[in-house]
Formats: sequence, structure tokens, C-alpha cells
Amino acid sequence: MKVRIVNKSAFEVPQYATPYSAGMDLRANISEPVTLGSLCRAMIPTGLFIELPEGYEAQIRPRSGLAAKHGISVTNSPGTIDADYRGEINVLLVNLSPDPFTINPGERIAQMVISRHEKVEWEEVDVLGDTGRGAGGFGSTGRK
Repeated sequence: MKVRIVNKSAFEVPQYATPYSAGMDLRANISEPVTLGSLCRAMIPTGLFIELPEGYEAQIRPRSGLAAKHGISVTNSPGTIDADYRGEINVLLVNLSPDPFTINPGERIAQMVISRHEKVEWEEVDVLGDTGRGAGGFGSTGRK
């Protein structure tokens, strides 16, 4: 699938790291390092603008290495970029660790997954079909 992209960053367009990768790494398009204090968040620009076809979205997700090693995550994870959005892709990062973390120019800060989605047409009813789980909420299926 071809997707139009405007790259105003100092870096290459996002690419898949391996043949089976679902996401492409996004890089911080900043001129100076940005330090996130503990429990602080910051909007980090990427310099990228995309034009997705109707029926697709771009999901912005945390990078597992940054999350596991440094507690860095995406606050609205996954963030959604709709097909009609034409602004710059920014990544809202949060530092969930007790230690400050410095983001350097060009650092890989998140990953972007392009995903197809469906539109629903609601059918209002008075009763929903029954299932084994029913209305059981979080934890209702137990630990196995």
C-alpha cells in the first residue's frame, strides 16, 4: 500500500526494521535534547505529515525497549491518526520512572502501525445476546 508522506525532519522516512515488523519507528525531530522528569510528559514532534486512505488509521504506540528499560510510554496509547488529519505527527511521551530521561535529536521514540478499520452502523435493541461471560467485568474470567 502506498501512503503519501511529507518529511520535514532531518531523518529518513520511517521504515520497517525487519521483514515481519508491524510498526515503523518514529524519531524525535528536535534540535536539542529534551529531558522528561519523573511523571512528566512532553509533546515531541516528528516532522512527518501523512495522507492515509479512507478506512485506515495510524496507531502510535510505545517502543517496548524504552518502556521496559526506562519507563517511557505514550500517554494516549495507542494514539490514533485519522485518515483526514494532515497536521504534523507528534508523540505525547510520559516518563513513568522515578528517574529523569533525556530524549536526543533523532532518537527512536515510538512506533507507528498502519491499520485498517471498519465503520459501524448501530442497531439499537432492547436486549443483547447471551454469552458464557455475560456482564462479567475486569478479572471475571480469573487467572489461569
